[in-house]
Amino acid sequence: MRALPPTARAFVLAAVLAAAVCAAPALTDPATPWTAVVVLAALYLGCELVRVLAPTDRRAPDGLGCFFPVVMAAVFLLPPAAAALVAVPGALAQTVVQRPAGVRRVWHAAQQAVAAHLAGRVHGLLGGRGATAGPGSGAPGGTGHGADPALWVADFPSVLLPAATAAVVFCLVLTALDTGILAAAEGRPAADARHGLLTRSLAPHCVHGLAGLMMAVMWRSSYGIPAALLVLLPMYVSCWVFAQYHRERAAHRATIRALVQAVDIKDRYTRGHSERVGQASAMIARELGMADDRLEVVRIAGILHDVGKLGVPTRLLRKDGPLTPEERRVIELHPEYGHEMVRGIGFLGEARSAILHHHERVDGSGYPYGLSGEQIPVLARVVAVADSFDAMTSTRSYSRARPVEVALTELERCAGAQFDPAMVRALVTAIGRHGWHPVVTSDDDLQVIGAGAAAATAATAAAGKPAGAPAGTPATTPAGTAAAALPAVPAQPPGLAADRPRGGDGPAPERPAPGSR
Repeated sequence: MRALPPTARAFVLAAVLAAAVCAAPALTDPATPWTAVVVLAALYLGCELVRVLAPTDRRAPDGLGCFFPVVMAAVFLLPPAAAALVAVPGALAQTVVQRPAGVRRVWHAAQQAVAAHLAGRVHGLLGGRGATAGPGSGAPGGTGHGADPALWVADFPSVLLPAATAAVVFCLVLTALDTGILAAAEGRPAADARHGLLTRSLAPHCVHGLAGLMMAVMWRSSYGIPAALLVLLPMYVSCWVFAQYHRERAAHRATIRALVQAVDIKDRYTRGHSERVGQASAMIARELGMADDRLEVVRIAGILHDVGKLGVPTRLLRKDGPLTPEERRVIELHPEYGHEMVRGIGFLGEARSAILHHHERVDGSGYPYGLSGEQIPVLARVVAVADSFDAMTSTRSYSRARPVEVALTELERCAGAQFDPAMVRALVTAIGRHGWHPVVTSDDDLQVIGAGAAAATAATAAAGKPAGAPAGTPATTPAGTAAAALPAVPAQPPGLAADRPRGGDGPAPERPAPGSR
């Protein structure tokens, strides 16, 4: 507890006090259905202990999370205070990875107790308890078959609205409390702390609420508790499979991270380059309107585009001077090396073709196969633009970083010859709209440009630069535009792009740059 900031400690204590207030009435109310409370609390506890106590090789995936259908069933079946009690034992038994473990378990118990109590209140106010009340329960509802359990059925569809609302309330309360503790513990603004929490959790909580409703209905039916328990089996299996999918996703990310780290270690001058190319590739794909699943493939392709450099001698990657023709031919093999390395990794899919063809040019003069135009895979054309953009805006052993607007101007100059014009326009538009905020800033002079300045940058790039200006000449910008806000970074010396192509990184000019040899 001492490791937490004072505001976070106060927030946790307030949540615990609120949970105690919510659950206390059940301890003094003689009408509390203790049999149902004990059965549901033990069931929730058992669902959590299955993950915690199972042998390591048979343990449920970490992504399985909390098994809320039992808590939601308690919300639908029991008074609000009793539902709050049901949530406590299972929450205290949940797996906690980060420290302090004890405080986190207490927090989870308090959080879920408060959420269950409020969800139960809303469910009761909307008449949900009457719609799910069994025969002889004393509550109005059902289909009016008297006290005969064999004839009783729940009042559908009246039962659905209160249950759905209660599930949403349960999710909102958990999200609000998570937002508060994150803001208090990490000093983050509440808007940043809650970013993505609700959108990620709303659908799963609604599904858990539906399963809890099915469990409650079967509990009240003539089939009784055994039928209610059977409802949990397919739900638990589906959660297990879903968590297994997330475990595989985590393994995929670890594989990608290991490959990228190997490349970064081998070529220290391009450290962080892979992540930035993945980021820029995703910006282009999003601007082109690609679907989310394909956008993720594009990002992975950008991250792994240079993995073939693991097969290139380190002395060539770190060479400061110009490459000889023989050395250049060796470096130009890295797309094929990379394709061979990842060919057996099935989850990469379309990303493999981008790794192989990201140095092709639309005019057919690229490598390794000299493809042109539409022959080049779409993802490869996206990665080619992102790769060259980052190569120009970050420092290498053979060149200094160019300002962002100069790099965009150079990309536009080479569009139609080296790059697909649609991909270049997409990057210029995306940077103009969202700015350029690199996810990895390893290079000393790597540039960050905000959306406001980026809009001026995009306009500058579209306006072009003086005719006949060398490749490293900045585009003309009026006073007060993005150029004034950018750090004073020396531009790449004229002719350096032609003198020292690093396997195609950075645009190769349509015409020989001044001073090239």
